[in-house]
Amino acid sequence: MVTQFDVEADVVRERLAQVRARIDTAARAAGRSPAEVELLVATKYVPVDGLGVLLAAGVRLIGENRAQDLVAKHARYGDAFTYDFIGHLQSRKTKLVLPIVRLIHSVDGISVVQELQQRVQNNVTVLLEVNVGSEDTKSGVLPQHVDAFLEEASAYDKVVFGGLMCMPPLVQRPQDAAPYFGRVRDLAARLSVTWRGRYSFTELSMGTSADYEVAVHEGATKVRIGTGVLA
Repeated sequence: MVTQFDVEADVVRERLAQVRARIDTAARAAGRSPAEVELLVATKYVPVDGLGVLLAAGVRLIGENRAQDLVAKHARYGDAFTYDFIGHLQSRKTKLVLPIVRLIHSVDGISVVQELQQRVQNNVTVLLEVNVGSEDTKSGVLPQHVDAFLEEASAYDKVVFGGLMCMPPLVQRPQDAAPYFGRVRDLAARLSVTWRGRYSFTELSMGTSADYEVAVHEGATKVRIGTGVLA
């Protein structure tokens, strides 16, 4: 876990407002309502003590990448924040994450679906992570395997997919990520028809500090901002 965080609350608050304004502008330019896009602050590189700065800056929704960091931060701050899990989730860590988070963005394995099925009393809504660039170094279900994955996952009735998440390949210019975001948007539209009545794919978690405006233009409903607010 990172141990230093030197940004002041006023700086975080100002950057947060700037990012929010750019999200709103991108949404309007795409003919969308800014209210459709949720800003989640990614806190992978923020230590436990640093979250106090975010709290003072008005941040309330955060996304964590590591289960152990999530547990430590929740132990300190409890319900002062709403927590999403946005990193790769190992099935054995599901029991740590599930009681704490509002939403898991990164389900990409049947073993995780099985764990969720066993541990929830009622239904749990999650996002399916798609490896949109078919990269060996990244997690996520390959686009060509999504249908087969959902077919297998549908046997676990307590786990409900409510959307998709992606991390596109690194590109030289933010606009070069647009085709990848577009593919995920189009995939979600198709899946919403195929799985109508069982799943809905209305949520799209895509876009980070490097490309969130492009992601919003392509249909993102959740953007995960780290350095754009915190660096």
